[in-house]
Amino acid sequence: MSTKDFIEKDYYKVLGVPKDATEAEIKKAYRKLAREFHPDANKGNARAEERFKEISEANDVLGDPKKRKEYDEARALFGNGGFRPGPGAGGGTFNFDLGDLFGGAQGGAGGFGGGLGDVFGGLFNRTGAGGPGTGTRTQPRRGQDVESEVTLSFTEAIEGATVPLRMSSQQPCKACSGTGDKNGTPRVCPTCVGTGQVARGSGGGFSLTDPCPDCKGRGLIAENPCEVCKGSGRAKSSRTMQVRIPAGVSDGQRIRLRGKGAPGERGGPAGDLYVVVHVKEHPVFGRKGDNLTVTVPVTFAEAALGGEVRVPTLGGPPVTLKLPAGTPGGRTMRARGKGAVRKDGTRGDLLVTVEVSVPKDLSGKARDALEAYREATADEDPRAELFQAAKGA
Repeated sequence: MSTKDFIEKDYYKVLGVPKDATEAEIKKAYRKLAREFHPDANKGNARAEERFKEISEANDVLGDPKKRKEYDEARALFGNGGFRPGPGAGGGTFNFDLGDLFGGAQGGAGGFGGGLGDVFGGLFNRTGAGGPGTGTRTQPRRGQDVESEVTLSFTEAIEGATVPLRMSSQQPCKACSGTGDKNGTPRVCPTCVGTGQVARGSGGGFSLTDPCPDCKGRGLIAENPCEVCKGSGRAKSSRTMQVRIPAGVSDGQRIRLRGKGAPGERGGPAGDLYVVVHVKEHPVFGRKGDNLTVTVPVTFAEAALGGEVRVPTLGGPPVTLKLPAGTPGGRTMRARGKGAVRKDGTRGDLLVTVEVSVPKDLSGKARDALEAYREATADEDPRAELFQAAKGA
């Protein structure tokens, strides 16, 4: 991504949140949009796929407190992609190269040492090309981030699981050891002098940096391009790794595994692995945050007279709940500590909703008993208060 593109992109607008949105609001907005535009739900829809990439990119920055701070500082400094000289700067054109700000000259008169370079360093993974007298050197390149998906059963999501994950990513070409040159002797790119970046005028009185078009940002050019990677130094590779999914993950959650993405170049750090989790539905249990839910049928006699009811739990022995006399259908009781695993290792609760079961077929004895009950309660009208309230409204 070029510096100009980064500054001009409004990630808050992409996620549809205000600039003062909390981490929880950003997370909620991302999950909603990710479900809506996920490629699996929009097969063959190129626009949805592009939108999903924009959403993921915005979440990668705003969802990380450090990156978000750097992003906010960058936009506050340069406004809408432009730099305005303050009063007293004169009416002439203010020309400078943003490349100097992002890790260019250091020290010396007029140099921008550290400072603004620190603001963008974490986002662009750039290092300086060396100070005066140090010569030019090529820069390390961070490996690409890799995104994958995994589908878990409901129980695996609650208890946690280790799953095999097959990933495809760009890695250093084995044929040329990542140099891009079949002889292993690439030369420094003369266009960018090994920095991997070139400056271009924006028409607004200053310059912006972009990846070098000749070396594609590598800083090196292969005199004898490798036949396998065509001089890029990278080749597609597949690998399978065991990934531990923590207990308590929810459907649509995006897990970040630092340093598990594609390897870097020239000593650069590896990228990150992002795993999007999908959770299958359970035939009995549901979920509300850290709590599990279950609906338990009871007989009319149990609801009216009270009693003890055995309730199943997920992966454990049943629990017995005491049902108070006169319990109405729809009432929810709580079995503490029988829910999903929280981040601190404790568990949520199991929310048990009572459903009064009405038999479809009655024996003669049961029918006679209910007829007798109806006669005994003939003077009671359970709808009296309903009609009284309707009249008074």
